[in-house]
Amino acid sequence: MQIRSFLAALAFAASSAAVHAGALDELNTFVSQTKSARATFSQTVIGRNGKVTQKAAGTFAFQRPGKFRFIYEKPYAQTIVGDGQKLWTWDKELNQVTIKPMTDALGATPAALLTGDGSLERNFTLKEAGESEGLQWVEATPKQQEAGFEKVRIGFKNGQPLAMEVHDNFAQTTLLQFSNFERNVKFDAADFHFTPPKGADVVGE
Repeated sequence: MQIRSFLAALAFAASSAAVHAGALDELNTFVSQTKSARATFSQTVIGRNGKVTQKAAGTFAFQRPGKFRFIYEKPYAQTIVGDGQKLWTWDKELNQVTIKPMTDALGATPAALLTGDGSLERNFTLKEAGESEGLQWVEATPKQQEAGFEKVRIGFKNGQPLAMEVHDNFAQTTLLQFSNFERNVKFDAADFHFTPPKGADVVGE
């Protein structure tokens, strides 16, 4: 799974659910109580042969509904911004900006689980997925066949999502771990606005 296609759909938040609540309760609680957040993340992609094919790390922020900003710091610099209407992806090394519309299809992506409008059951089948690695897990299966992934698992502890697994249609798994969560952060409008750098090659709208 490529970083660009995966991050186009991704942003996350924390919650204040009860310590002993089930994973579904925790998911529903932070969707209802967390309007914005920022955190750091690490990402690992595992291929169908079980080997690590990619590692990355960076920071992200989001404001519900549908606004988010990912900044990849390594292995190479990349910024992805969803402003609620358009999705901007800037590859710093190539100095290329790609613009795509943020359509209703975003509602059936991993991003919608944590940054959408809360209408989760409209696009996903949700179920408890047990406890492992000290986390309570919830599993979400998209109802749309064209979603591009088979399922997403989110692991919670003390009301906070600490991990996410995205299993795509090519037998690849993307693992994300989150830290340094700050929830209900007050952002400026400019935090989710992107202006192409001077001299950048702009592709798209």
